[in-house]
Formats: sequence, C-alpha cells, structure tokens
Amino acid sequence: MNAMNTHYPDPVKVEPVNRHTLAVIVDNEPGVLARISGMFSGRGYNIESLTVSETEAERHLSRITIVTSGTDAVIQQIKAQLDRLVPVHRVVDLTLQGNAIEREICLVKVAGKGEHRSEALRLAAAFGAKTLDATLTSFVFELTGTTEEIDRFVRLMTVIGLVETCRTGISAMGRGAEPL
Repeated sequence: MNAMNTHYPDPVKVEPVNRHTLAVIVDNEPGVLARISGMFSGRGYNIESLTVSETEAERHLSRITIVTSGTDAVIQQIKAQLDRLVPVHRVVDLTLQGNAIEREICLVKVAGKGEHRSEALRLAAAFGAKTLDATLTSFVFELTGTTEEIDRFVRLMTVIGLVETCRTGISAMGRGAEPL
C-alpha cells in the first residue's frame, strides 16, 4: 500500500519528451552514417532531421547534425551509445549548451496563374524567400529559416498552389567563439 493506506496504486510519473539537437563529429569514411542510423533504428529511436557533410577535409572529419526527441534518460542513452561508436570523435548536445543557431533550407515549387501568382510573390517577399526559377505557370522559391518559419511558409503556399517541397534538414551551431 502507498503512504495514505489506500489500495489504489500511486500515479505513474510521466516524464516530458523534449526535442534535442546533437552535433556529432565523425571520421569521414564509408559506412559511418549507416552505423549511426542503425544504432538509432536498432534501439527504436527516431531521427527527426539528419544532415551530414565533410567539415575538415585535411583531417577527414564530417559533422552530423541529428534532431531527435525523448525523455532526459533516453537522450542520455543516445549520447552515450553514439559516443561508444568507433568512428565518433565527439557528441555535443546543442540543446543543453543553449543559444544554438538552427537553420534549414527549403525549395518550394508553386503553380498558379493570375491572383494566385501575385499572392505567391507577395508571400515569398514577406518571408524573404529568393525566387530561383520563374515560368508563366510556376515558381521555385528558396527559403532559409527556422523549422517553424518554413512550416508556416509551406502551409501558406499550400493554399495558393503548392506542387512540391524539398528540405535539407536542420543545420545547427552553438554561439560564441569556442569550436565544437
């Protein structure tokens, strides 16, 4: 029985699920990305966003930015398991560091004529989107911003005549002079 001498069980404590952005420095070699994504899928974790690029060619290092969600315990477990992988040099939780800058690039194709066409151009200008291609029946816009800004832009363009989107995923970097 619990402290109040009742037959009802204590309420289950529900931990909050938070979104975390992890920066991972790895060797730039074949199979590294497969090992990291395999670690996530093998343990039932979800990757919400993933970007990878070589950042130091002379040292053959790449930077992987992973956005995932979980309880504090799950995030700690993810970081520990990433750290144990052989090609991983460093794992940094940019969310815990605070003040990280996150951006995403999106290409948006919009079709429309007449009023829809001019409305697409007005919205693109309001969001600071760059026009990459224009024909008599469509536009391709490029927008860089936070995930929330891009989501809003895509929702508005859906009403006008959204044809397709292509998103890069999140790139993130901590503020200040210190390197990762």
